[in-house]
Amino acid sequence: MAERSTAAVDVADNSGNEPLTAQAAQATSDGVDTQNGRAADGPMPDKDGERTNAAPAAAPELHSGHKLARRYRLEECVTRVDGFSSWRAMDEKLRRAVGVHLMPADHARARSVLAAARSSALLGDPRFVQVLDAVEENDLVYVVHEWLPDATELTALLAAGPLEAHEAYQLVSQVSQAMAAAHREGLAHLRLTPSAILRTSTGQYRIRGLAVNAALRGITSETPQRADTEAIGALLYAALTQRWPYESDAYGLTGLPKGVGLIAPDQVRAGVHRGLGELAMRALANDGATASRQEPACTTPDELAKAVAAMPRIRPPEPAFTAPPEYQHTTYQQGNYGRPTPPGANTVQSRPVVPPPPPLQSRTGKVLKWGVAALLIAALGLGSWQLADRLLGRGNQQGNSGTSNNTTSGGTGDNPKPPESAPLRITGASVFGKEPIKPEDADKAIDKNPDTAWITKIFYGYGGKFGNLDSYDDGSGIVVDLGSVQEVTGVNAEMLAAGHKVEVRAASPEASTPRGISDFPQELSKPGTAGKKLQATTDTPVKTRFVLIHITALPAAGDGDGFRGGVKEIQILGIGDQPTP
Repeated sequence: MAERSTAAVDVADNSGNEPLTAQAAQATSDGVDTQNGRAADGPMPDKDGERTNAAPAAAPELHSGHKLARRYRLEECVTRVDGFSSWRAMDEKLRRAVGVHLMPADHARARSVLAAARSSALLGDPRFVQVLDAVEENDLVYVVHEWLPDATELTALLAAGPLEAHEAYQLVSQVSQAMAAAHREGLAHLRLTPSAILRTSTGQYRIRGLAVNAALRGITSETPQRADTEAIGALLYAALTQRWPYESDAYGLTGLPKGVGLIAPDQVRAGVHRGLGELAMRALANDGATASRQEPACTTPDELAKAVAAMPRIRPPEPAFTAPPEYQHTTYQQGNYGRPTPPGANTVQSRPVVPPPPPLQSRTGKVLKWGVAALLIAALGLGSWQLADRLLGRGNQQGNSGTSNNTTSGGTGDNPKPPESAPLRITGASVFGKEPIKPEDADKAIDKNPDTAWITKIFYGYGGKFGNLDSYDDGSGIVVDLGSVQEVTGVNAEMLAAGHKVEVRAASPEASTPRGISDFPQELSKPGTAGKKLQATTDTPVKTRFVLIHITALPAAGDGDGFRGGVKEIQILGIGDQPTP
């Protein structure tokens, strides 16, 4: 584990007969799930534990650039709720990004937060996002944890659709084993939600918020193992069906129909893996009993992990492989080279070569052979003479006119090879909308730095749709300026997260300062839900100077009911002669 505060060891060793892990088991989980600019600012359901209301305490009024312990430089506040705030920060000593939770030292939950953070740090399990430091200093309590820039939240993965069987199997296997290890050390989570699960680029699932986030929110439970087991069952159910297994919508997922109760995953979506569906039902609570008719319920993460291990292993899908075409003889190999081919006929023969008939052996046959040979010689001579005469006539015509019919290697004279698309130079960017959102950050969408982005503020309600808000009824987005009118053939954009409702439009060639949506009449892509990568192409180049990435609805921002989006990088493709920088 990376650097850890020595205070973590001191408190753990001198806290009396009751270990800190026992205290943290009553204060666990995900009140603040923040990663890559996503935050959960809203209230969270208390399905899996009791939430204790703390006495009001003002969150520390800090700003970007503030340093903690002359080492951690605060960069962006991603959460401010319940008297504490969470930040993305930079560890200047080790030159890496970290996350920081901050609260006043006199906050009612400050003691439990420190205890939970230090207990989680002592676990040192790489399957959890590690707590790096937990300190009380200058009337502040702050907890420093890992920041995984290459990880993706399960929330974003499910926004693109349900997981395939092998991926869902890996999810429930890794998470149940990790939580079983945590409970053996007396630590619970109590808030295992889709935003608390991160998938790294190597396919490993990691859990964040162990003990700390529940302490931040004041969440406790009398049956922490049962609560965490049910939460894992809900994650598996959502991974298989892309639905939340309760009546209320949550985490960007639609809940089950009201009044029908908990139904099996294969009744929600066809093609669900039967074994995984039954496992999810065994883990979910159903009036105190299992929803499966045959197998007993799983009430602890350890029981669930053993049930997963007892299943037949689900293998990954076979990679797509296209068999090479069957070897075919060409006309040259079949002895047909040089023979005229009728128009539209295929020159590749896939049928076996038919052997020639036996030669003519009689006297009449010999006469016929000599006659045919003579006719062929005459025909060849006549054809050669006509061909030479035509070539000589054409050469004279070229000599008289001083022109040539030769074409370049790019194509024929009648069908020149079209120029290839290439990235165009972008001279500027601005934020679209009646009330531009963070206009000072517009250039972050074109700076060719994947670590920066134009990010909206958090909106609440209306499903993230701007059309319900008078100040934003035209939507939002980024307008890219190419400096002059160019022939645009496509747009590539990297979004902050999957789930944006977005379209790509272009202004008229004569437009100089387009502002409203009517100033962008040319459509490069139809409105739809975009993934993390947005691509738009057009068969016919569009002449324009301004291209709009038009966002009409935002994806869920995290655990709460808020919505947030943004654009990391934009690339415009075209066939103009404008060079890239």
